[in-house]
Amino acid sequence: MADGSGNTQATQVDGTEPTPRRSSWKHIGPGIVVAATGVGAGDLVATLIAGSSFGYTLLWAAVIGCLVKISLAEAVGRWHLSTGRTLFDGWAGLGRWTTWFFVVYVVVWGFVYGAAAMSSSALPLQALFPDVMDLEWWGVACGLVGLVFVWFNKYAVFEKVMTVLVGVMFVVTVYLAVRVTPNLGEAFAGLLPVLPDEEDSVLNTLGLIGGVGGTITLAAYGYWVNAKGWTDTGWMKVMRLDNRVAYATTGIFVVAMLFVGAELLHSANITLAKGDKGLLQLSDILAAEYGEATAKFFLIGFFATSFTSLIGVWHGVSLMFADFVARYRAGDAARGEEIASGAHERSLPFRLYLLWLTFPPIVLLFQGQPFRLIILYGVLGAAFLPFLAGTLLWLLNTSRTPAPWRNGPLSNAMLAVAGLLFLVLCVKQIWDQPWSEFF
Repeated sequence: MADGSGNTQATQVDGTEPTPRRSSWKHIGPGIVVAATGVGAGDLVATLIAGSSFGYTLLWAAVIGCLVKISLAEAVGRWHLSTGRTLFDGWAGLGRWTTWFFVVYVVVWGFVYGAAAMSSSALPLQALFPDVMDLEWWGVACGLVGLVFVWFNKYAVFEKVMTVLVGVMFVVTVYLAVRVTPNLGEAFAGLLPVLPDEEDSVLNTLGLIGGVGGTITLAAYGYWVNAKGWTDTGWMKVMRLDNRVAYATTGIFVVAMLFVGAELLHSANITLAKGDKGLLQLSDILAAEYGEATAKFFLIGFFATSFTSLIGVWHGVSLMFADFVARYRAGDAARGEEIASGAHERSLPFRLYLLWLTFPPIVLLFQGQPFRLIILYGVLGAAFLPFLAGTLLWLLNTSRTPAPWRNGPLSNAMLAVAGLLFLVLCVKQIWDQPWSEFF
């Protein structure tokens, strides 16, 4: 059913609102997928470094980071369910500038991210099986396995595999948190919003809040909601429970790794290297402290963390790209049910973007990442979350969204905070780039 502005509302054929489904744990799924995809090795390293540098002081920032991402993902899901339209439909209605941003973003970001995801997944495998093959070939193998898996499986199978890998991540991170024997008194004190007494503490804190799981995967959440078969407002309560579970899970991962950083690294004054190799360094520390078995167990969790991010992006961002192409083929139309039917997963654009994520980035694994492209990748990545928060504020406060499902004061406040936070981090990212070398 269309409203006066030409937008489609998620109502039934007879014009009535769908009957609300009872929120139940048995429906949980897309939230697990977005949590697994959003928390990559880089997030775990950033949290470990925060714990090693500041102890438990920034625990409150990690919790706020999860709350901010809950508000963003809930807004994405609410848009999909209340309008029957995809997020790209909403963006396209705001002007052609959103289309150009999205196209440049998915092309440049996808090319560089493909190499980063394959390399991150390869690192723990090469550490576990050092004599099998070189790191680059492990990366190629991970990319090809991800390609084949997503190419031949529909959302239902994809969700089940992601759930199993999340279970592995959960067991490993919680085990490590318990093994290092956290100081619960100091941990509870870390829930009080206090800044470390160090230079750049504000920016470090904002970085931790902004880095707790998810970039474009937050936008993909609505597509996974539709792929699950949730296409109208009857699923709204279910979606909200699912979303809370997603970021409660993310919170557990992040808090557990902060405990490890605070107890294992901070007390010994050990500084980890930035990036995924910091996790390999942690593996060596765990081996020395608790034995090889614990180190290998951690590497298995490291692989699960990295590989879920790989196949999550391979699936979710390919769905978004397929929707982008479909919109310009079929015109301005609601397509939530088309995604729910699995049509996009069988489409040529979906598979072409899968190939783009897999094969061109292999060149970067062997030749290194081009300097200028990396700068553009960093800038575009930093710009995406303020773009997402700002456009959601626009979409969910206007007639584009049915009145009962528009933003309330709390949603507006959380999205505004998210937008401001990510804008500050975006400006810092742009400022820190070596532009003189770029030109």
